[in-house]
Amino acid sequence: MSQTPPAVSSRPRARVVSNVRCTPPKAPSPRKKLPVPAAKSTASAAGRLDPTVSFPAIRSPTKSPRNGARKQLMASSPLMTVMINAARKAARGIQRDFGEVENLQVSRKGPGDFVTNADKRTEKILRDELLKARPSYGFLAEEGGALKGSDAENRWIVDPIDGTTNFIHGVPLIAISIALERKDEVIAGLIYNPIMDELFTAERGRGGMLNERRRLRVSARRELKDALICCGLPHDSKDDFQTFNRELTALQGHTGGFRRTGSACLDLAYVAAGRFDAFWERGLHPWDVAAGSLLVREAGGRVVDLDAKPDPIATGNVLVSNAELFEDLQKRLRGLAAP
Repeated sequence: MSQTPPAVSSRPRARVVSNVRCTPPKAPSPRKKLPVPAAKSTASAAGRLDPTVSFPAIRSPTKSPRNGARKQLMASSPLMTVMINAARKAARGIQRDFGEVENLQVSRKGPGDFVTNADKRTEKILRDELLKARPSYGFLAEEGGALKGSDAENRWIVDPIDGTTNFIHGVPLIAISIALERKDEVIAGLIYNPIMDELFTAERGRGGMLNERRRLRVSARRELKDALICCGLPHDSKDDFQTFNRELTALQGHTGGFRRTGSACLDLAYVAAGRFDAFWERGLHPWDVAAGSLLVREAGGRVVDLDAKPDPIATGNVLVSNAELFEDLQKRLRGLAAP
């Protein structure tokens, strides 16, 4: 007799898991707050800040303790504002022409001395802008010569494009130079490279600035063997070449290296900025030297005539350096000029 198999329920069986205790996960325990130490008082009995307490740097420029000083450094006098505006207006044509140097009209003034229509146009813009602001001042420039003003004590000294040979070859080492001479002493100077947009400015007794933001300071190198020296090369007479060869021989092997930029104005500005440690050249003109000599002096450097004459701007024979290298350079270079 057969047995009937048990009926199978259609309901699914529950899974039985043995020896497992299901408990809800525990909530993370709250973090304990660490005790905050009492702040050290920074005030003295007189109510002033304790100078022995250091404070973290404040990131916001509007709250920086140096912000007021920075604004003061950036501020330009009305005179310098006139000079900067004139240089920037004149620079527009230079920047445009620099991209089309093959179209420039170039003429030769002498050996290695060129002039372009850009030089003449730039000089006219500078003359118009400067004399519009100070109409009684005199004006001396490389291309147009001297123009007397009714105020005999003040005179603008301008080089529209220093480094014209660089300019016509597309080398971006060129400069506009503007100086104001008062009673035979330069009181304000500006050198502007419109291609690199570097603006060097100085006023007598107020120091020098780069792009109206950074103080100009000559280098602090003390050893000639570490120094980078800049020089200019003569291109006029046999005597000039002989003198230069003697001067180069006196320094060769004693320095860290030599450079030549092709722009005396930039050479002087670079010494003021600490990029070069010294510079020397003969046969320069007042418009090559006037602004740059003030930049170097206001940056803490020395400016003298190579042959110990009183006025290097008038002679054009210039030696500039920081104070540490000056005596050594002067001793090596003095007295080497052709008789």
